[in-house]
Amino acid sequence: MVFDFERRQRIAILGGGPGGYEAALAGAQLGADVTVVERAGIGGSAVITDVVPSKTLIATADAALAVAEAGDLGVQFYAKGDSGRPLKPEIAINLLAINKRLLALAGQQSEDMRSSLLEAGVRIIAGHGRLEGEDAVVVSTGPDGTDFDRIEADTFVVSTGATPRELPSARPDGERILTWKQLYNLTAVPEHLIVVGSGVTGAEFASAYMNLGAKVTLVSSRDQVLPGEDADAAKVLEKVFKRGGMKLLAKARAEKVENTGDQVVVTLADGRTIEGSHCLMAVGAIPNTRGIGLEEAGIQMTESGHIRVNKVSRTSVPNIYAAGDCTTLLPLASVASMQGRTAVFHALGDTAFPLEERKIASNIFTNPEIATVGWSEKQIEERVVDGEVHTLPLASNARAKMMGVKDGFVKLFARTGSGTVIGAVVVAPKASELIFPLSLAVERRLTVDQLARAFAAYPSLAGSITDAARAMHHVQG
Repeated sequence: MVFDFERRQRIAILGGGPGGYEAALAGAQLGADVTVVERAGIGGSAVITDVVPSKTLIATADAALAVAEAGDLGVQFYAKGDSGRPLKPEIAINLLAINKRLLALAGQQSEDMRSSLLEAGVRIIAGHGRLEGEDAVVVSTGPDGTDFDRIEADTFVVSTGATPRELPSARPDGERILTWKQLYNLTAVPEHLIVVGSGVTGAEFASAYMNLGAKVTLVSSRDQVLPGEDADAAKVLEKVFKRGGMKLLAKARAEKVENTGDQVVVTLADGRTIEGSHCLMAVGAIPNTRGIGLEEAGIQMTESGHIRVNKVSRTSVPNIYAAGDCTTLLPLASVASMQGRTAVFHALGDTAFPLEERKIASNIFTNPEIATVGWSEKQIEERVVDGEVHTLPLASNARAKMMGVKDGFVKLFARTGSGTVIGAVVVAPKASELIFPLSLAVERRLTVDQLARAFAAYPSLAGSITDAARAMHHVQG
């Protein structure tokens, strides 16, 4: 047998979302021959129908809230009437224009990503792909599913994402019973939006539509909003929601949702009913792993259909990797991107750092935002890890006072004795930006004293991070 050591390594990627996109760029950077198969468009659901449009909607809602609360800062808006007297204007929300803008922005982001791949020399095939054993991908490219393209490769990356979960008793119809993908078809702010599910997706959209002026009812099957998240953060958010007029129903499981023509009726397990104009079903997601040849290739999966991967995103088949929401890791775009890069680096023999779930920084884009990294306070209380906790309310921060920020805190976790930063929670405006130095501290195992020695501008919200670190000086013995 003669080996061709000069041949470029071939990588085939199923799915062009954040995981597939980053895997493709990494492969091209390392000189591989890369092919991406994507049916919806580069960026996948994350860019086209999920992360980009939803966060754009949330940013718009935050802007509307800022205008509404500007009076607290002494900023007043008036329009002069016919008599010359000033008339206080009302804030008008043009949801049709908002949705048109966010979908255009998502489309542009997808096109920018496509251009980046093409410039890097990546081949893009539009179609539905499936694995053919361990050696090839077969792509259906024709409109009727009859045209096929077969791609042989040395390494495969599966990054097919996930789809909103649907309940048999609450089938989305795209008109009044909606998934998060269908919200952007609305032309006006719902009169009364019932959100079923108080996880990240449900909380984010409930927050956004409340700030856009809708009456919102949030149905939670658990005893708090954002079950599994930091309890203090959840309490702050619940306080903000109630202050904004949202109705929270805890320990209430939705049994059935009906579209009656001019409204929706949500029936709870205890027999109660809620009437509203629209209902958002935010009850989780299902991985897009059926019918793409995973089982036939011998890839191990969970009962839920998620692909089992190790810390370098490798599946049970040595030359097949997986990244993103179709895997067993946290369903975050940033995680998918890191998995995609790590998979290709490992496959091509480059330096690959194993992913550690406790080092993943995540953010919930409510108002205020909630960002976390590392170990949790619950794990410290349960003695899973030995550490101490310090919480610093934002109310003591000078910049927060200037901005009129009423809610939030910085919470640090440090290991007793060494003072090593092992986790953090930030509840604040733009917590997604503030969590980065804390994520870096967890990644590099910085101590609270080292964190405190770094300069933060004054005044700044980031100053609360160094203030909290200074307050924990005693932890480092």
